[in-house]
Amino acid sequence: MDNNRGRLSIDEALKALRAGGDAAEGVGQGCRARIAKLDPELKAFITVCPAADEPHRRAQRRGASAGTLDGVPVAVKDLVDTAGIRTTAGSSFFSGRVPTEDAFVVQRLRQAGAFIIGKTNTHEIALGVTGDNPHYGTARNPWDRSRIPGGSSSGSAIAVATGMAAAALGTDTGGSIRVPAALCGVVGLKPTFGRVSTRGVFPLSWNLDHVGPITSTVKDAALVLQVICAHDPLDPASARMPADDYVRALARGVKDQRVALGVGDPVQAADPQVQRAVQDAARTFESLGCAVREVNVDWMREAGIANRLMTQADAAVVHAERLAAHPDGFGDDVRRRLEAGAATTLSEYVQARRLQAEVRRRCEELFESHELLLVPTTPMAAPAIQGYDGVARAGQLTPYTAAFNLAGVPALSVPCGFTADGLPIGLQVVSGAWREAVVLAAGHAFERATEWHRRSAPV
Repeated sequence: MDNNRGRLSIDEALKALRAGGDAAEGVGQGCRARIAKLDPELKAFITVCPAADEPHRRAQRRGASAGTLDGVPVAVKDLVDTAGIRTTAGSSFFSGRVPTEDAFVVQRLRQAGAFIIGKTNTHEIALGVTGDNPHYGTARNPWDRSRIPGGSSSGSAIAVATGMAAAALGTDTGGSIRVPAALCGVVGLKPTFGRVSTRGVFPLSWNLDHVGPITSTVKDAALVLQVICAHDPLDPASARMPADDYVRALARGVKDQRVALGVGDPVQAADPQVQRAVQDAARTFESLGCAVREVNVDWMREAGIANRLMTQADAAVVHAERLAAHPDGFGDDVRRRLEAGAATTLSEYVQARRLQAEVRRRCEELFESHELLLVPTTPMAAPAIQGYDGVARAGQLTPYTAAFNLAGVPALSVPCGFTADGLPIGLQVVSGAWREAVVLAAGHAFERATEWHRRSAPV
């Protein structure tokens, strides 16, 4: 681990594992040492797993090689089932729940040789973006501990940003991978809906849920996606679509690509520092040989409203019995959102689904004429933990992410700058359905042309 940088990439972990000896043994031990030091305050984990069965030696015996995760410590959001390890969904209702089977994505990680170092903190039942969990502790941003880390995959982003894990899994229904990735200064990928199985993942919305990686670099995101994206015949939402070689595709670059830079009222509402960082990023893409032109994205506002309505209504169905019998078992903001979801009328839901179809078609048209769309990941850097309303924050932080859950297209958040207060800013790179290779290649090219991803939280 580069202690000056404070993070451990998959590449660095694999090099150490191949080297053997103290270097290999130090991979897992280094992560555990950082958990012991940092987690009591940052609250990245709900459960830390017992030491694995000498994963560094197992990796040496089998020969860790590029493209595998053999011996790599990976954290998993506590919404994702892990056999023999409790999975709480961030809820008091499931504090003692221990699954007997791994989720499909965890099976894939284990088959690739990764070991699960722990289960990460999440906004309760994943219905929120702050990481303020009344049952398992308030997650804190490693760049400024008085600020939120984003959510709902709060702990996964914190773990990667601080070197508690080399990579992590998150889930994303309205921005829950990309928002914490942006606020914590790491990389987060929401794949195409149906690309990655959600079997064994506690649902928030069957219509909008995605699983994806949170990592230190875009290459690491490509590595994890390569492992977890296989078709799952037991998941009705899993699509039988051929996967690309995502790592090899990174070399494609972006030269001669047509890039849309999102403009309009929603983007103009962003913090001026965020706007400048994204505009600078667009100029970087121009320097890489792209043709960049402004495209109005005012339609994202209504898409975000429809996404929130569907998310809350779907979640209210999932939790109907618990909400009716024990409403006090939920945190205040989550209970209010579930009650709003339960009050959604059939007419409102049908209208939201109709808008979803329109947004999907709009994205198809956009990506017929452009390879990429650039917009901010969030309209602001990490806000303070104190003095906010959790329900209001959900709408404030997801106006640029929720539309792409509704459309189901791949979206990547990469660091693109910092505010005057030293807080990370995220750039969202979006493309058409099944074009994960395109967004990953674009994110990788941007990383190579900039230095933002090399800065680490002062922990």
